[in-house]
Amino acid sequence: MAGPRGGRPARRSARADGSGGGGCCWALPTGLLCAYGFFCNVRPSEPFLTPYLLEPHKNLSETQVFNKIYPVWTYSYLALLFPVFLATDYLRYKPVVLLQGLSLIVTWFMLLYTKGLRATQLLEFFYGMGTATDIAYYSYIYSIVDINLYQKVTSYCRSATLVGYTVGSVSGQVLVSVAGWPLFSLNVISLTSISIAFGTAWFLPMPQKSLFFHHVSSQRLSWEMKVMDCKNGSAVQDHPSVQRAPGWEDETKVPLNGEGHSAEKQSVQEQKVDIIKVLKDLWQDFLQCYSSQTMLCWSVWWALSTCGYFQVINYAQGLWEMVLPSHSTEIYNGAVEAASTLLGAVAVFVVGHIKMSWATWGEVALALFSFLIAAAVYIMDTVRNIWVCYASYVVFRIIYMLLITTATFQIATNLSVERYALVFGVNTFIALALQTLLTLIVVDASGLGLDIFTQFMIYASYFAAISLVFLGSGIYSIIRAYRRQEQMRSRSPESQ
Repeated sequence: MAGPRGGRPARRSARADGSGGGGCCWALPTGLLCAYGFFCNVRPSEPFLTPYLLEPHKNLSETQVFNKIYPVWTYSYLALLFPVFLATDYLRYKPVVLLQGLSLIVTWFMLLYTKGLRATQLLEFFYGMGTATDIAYYSYIYSIVDINLYQKVTSYCRSATLVGYTVGSVSGQVLVSVAGWPLFSLNVISLTSISIAFGTAWFLPMPQKSLFFHHVSSQRLSWEMKVMDCKNGSAVQDHPSVQRAPGWEDETKVPLNGEGHSAEKQSVQEQKVDIIKVLKDLWQDFLQCYSSQTMLCWSVWWALSTCGYFQVINYAQGLWEMVLPSHSTEIYNGAVEAASTLLGAVAVFVVGHIKMSWATWGEVALALFSFLIAAAVYIMDTVRNIWVCYASYVVFRIIYMLLITTATFQIATNLSVERYALVFGVNTFIALALQTLLTLIVVDASGLGLDIFTQFMIYASYFAAISLVFLGSGIYSIIRAYRRQEQMRSRSPESQ
C-alpha cells in the first residue's frame, strides 16, 4: 500500500510495519497459526503410507489399497468441500481449524491401530475431512490482520507448511534409511506432531468477522482489490489509487481475547448475513467472475490440471511400490518428496520475476508445459526404473507448482478477497468433481479397476489432451489478435 491514510498517520504507520500496539495484534495469531501449520505438516510417515498399508500386519492387498481404499479420500473430499467452505466462514474459521486437527488425529490413530478394509476406508474419510478443512488454515488469518499485512502473513503461513512438510519428509527418510526405524514409529511421530498442532490451535484468538456471514461494516466494498495467492504466499500489488474501505480502518482494534465494549459486539452481531442472501450474492459473483474470457481460460486449466495432479500424487507411491517393492530394498520416498517441495518452492519464486505477455502467449505456454507434464508422467509409467520414476515425479511437481502459481496470479488480478475465495473454491470443486469421475471410472473396483501402470498411461494421455486443447485455443487467440492489429493498422491511414 502506498502510505498512511484516513488522517491517522502515526497509527497506520505502526500497523503497516508491524510495530507499535498493532504489532502484537497480528504477531500473536500469526505466530500461533504458523506453529499450527508447521506441526500439522511434520508427518514423517506420509511419504511411506503405501508401503505401510501393504505391510503384512495390515492384512490388505495391493488391489484393496489402490482400488478400494484410496478412492474414498477423493469421494469424501468432494462431498465435504462445499459444506466446509460455508461452515468455515459461518463459524469464523477457528472451530474448523480445530476440526481439521481432530480429523487428522483420528486419521493417524486409526492408521496405527486399525486393520482391515472397512476400517481403513473409514480412515480415508477422516483424512478427506482433514484435507477439506485445510481452507480454514489459509483463510483464518485474513479475519484477524490488517489488509496491509496480507502479503506478509500469507508468506509466513505458507512457508510454515512448506518447512513443516520438508522437515517431516527429510526426518522420515533419515529415520528409515539411517536409523532403521520401522514405519509404525514414523506414524507415532506424526500423531504426536499433529496432537501438538491441535493443542496450539486452541490458543488461536476467535475472529470477530468473516468474509461473507460476519461483516465488521455494513457498507459494501466499492472497489476491487488485487489479492495474493493464499496457497503459495505470493501477491499482486494493490493499485495506488485504491482507498481503504470503511470497516477495515480499525480492524486491529477488534479485541482478540473476546473482550471489548458491548456496543462493538452488538454491531458485529447485527451485521450477520442471512444464508440465502449470501448464496444469492455468491451466485451473482460467480456469473460475473466467469464472464471474463481470461478468467475462464485460466480457471479451466486450473481445474483440469489440478484433477490430474491429485491423481498422480495420490497414486505415485503405488507406482513406485510396483516398480521397486519396499520389502526387497531401501526406498527414498521421503527424500523425493522433500526435494520436489523445495525445488517447487524455488520455481514459485522464479515465476514471480518472469516478464512475459501472458495475455498473448499464456495459452501456448500452458499447452507447452502441459505437454512436458504429460511426458514426465509417461516416462514415469513406461521406464520401469525407480530413479527415473523419482526424477520424473520431481519434474512433474516443479512444472505444476510453477504453472498453478502463474494461474493464481492471472486469476487474482482485479478480484476482491471475497471473489478470489469464491473462484478458488469453485475451481477446486470442479477439479475434485472431475477427479471423482476419473477415479470412479479408472481406479475404483466398481468401475474398470485398472492396474497402476494402465492408470498412469491414462493420466499421461489426459495431460496430453489438455495440451492439445490449449495449443489449439492459443493459436486461435494469437491469430485473432494479429488480425485485430492488422485491421487497426489499415484503419489508421483512413482516419488520417
